Amino acid sequence: MADPESGPTNAASAGDGEAGLDEVRIAVAGAGLIGLRHIEEIGRNPGTRLSAIVDPGPGAAAIAAREGVPRHETLEACLAADRPDGVVLATPNRLHVPQGLACIAAGLPVLIEKPLAHDLAAGERLVAAAEEAGARVLVGHHRLHSPILRRAVEAVRSGFLGRIVGVIGSAAFYKPDGYFEGPNAWRREPGGGPLLINMIHEIGNLRAMVGEIAAVQATASNAVRGFSIEDTVAMTLRFANGALGTFLLSDTAAAARSWEHTARENDAYPTYPDEDAYTILGTEGSLAVPTFRLKRYARPEARSWFEPFACDTLAVERADPLAEQIAHFAAVIRGDAVPLVSARDGLQNLRVVDAIAQAARTGGTVEISSA
Repeated sequence: MADPESGPTNAASAGDGEAGLDEVRIAVAGAGLIGLRHIEEIGRNPGTRLSAIVDPGPGAAAIAAREGVPRHETLEACLAADRPDGVVLATPNRLHVPQGLACIAAGLPVLIEKPLAHDLAAGERLVAAAEEAGARVLVGHHRLHSPILRRAVEAVRSGFLGRIVGVIGSAAFYKPDGYFEGPNAWRREPGGGPLLINMIHEIGNLRAMVGEIAAVQATASNAVRGFSIEDTVAMTLRFANGALGTFLLSDTAAAARSWEHTARENDAYPTYPDEDAYTILGTEGSLAVPTFRLKRYARPEARSWFEPFACDTLAVERADPLAEQIAHFAAVIRGDAVPLVSARDGLQNLRVVDAIAQAARTGGTVEISSA
């Protein structure tokens, strides 16, 4: 995973963009929940302006009228009518690759919502096309733009936790029935489950904080909803640096052990300061994220489970990572920045999630490459 402080190593070079653009015009494809959030942040950012909405759905025309922009049923129609400076793809997962390839072919910078693709083979095709064209592709792992995650990465890499030996993580919450109904019925089918929609965020966070994931084991269940997709997954992770991890994912749990419920970054979710999404475990101390409750021995020279901890809470700033991501995308469009999360970074997150799904199917350990 690219260092959130320094940016990725595999992206188009800065300086190749649209020089002199004070305000970039961005088209948004997909006017669902996340598309509306992108539209909102584009409107708030002084350096961006919404140019069009692409969505064939019956509600999209009203949204476009409210925003004062044209609505197109297809991306091709949008690009033919009025070429924007960049495109946000907030469409269903299966459309990410064909629409991403269309943007690459048109020479347009594109922000592709996570996951990069609906399956690994399609993601590899997209990355190959992006790298061959030198395209500016930003993948929407928006938490990498979070000051909270940057602080966690800084804390872990500072060394004051000692050698990292493990991580305990969870993403446990309850999605209401409406989340899977009507135009969102695709979320009942393969590619619409919490592995691709939610766990892929967690993989990005874990890779940033702890390092590359080398192997996984997993068990999945759909016992609660009975859809053809998983609703709960338990997994173990082995990191390339030797650290181990456990993670429980469930979108049918009446719980608040998730980033959304603990990070205080999105007002749509109630927050619980007594919960955490991760606990990073080192030989010198442990850090709970995102509350940043820190435990280190009061007498570091006498480490022992009989010894008391000195407890502290690290200071952290907060900002809306979706707002930060749109500002960054504008800089990518102008050529002032390289994508923080490149297509290849997004592909590696997808590769880990694919390995988790494979491990759940086979009951074995799946080794993960970084090719």
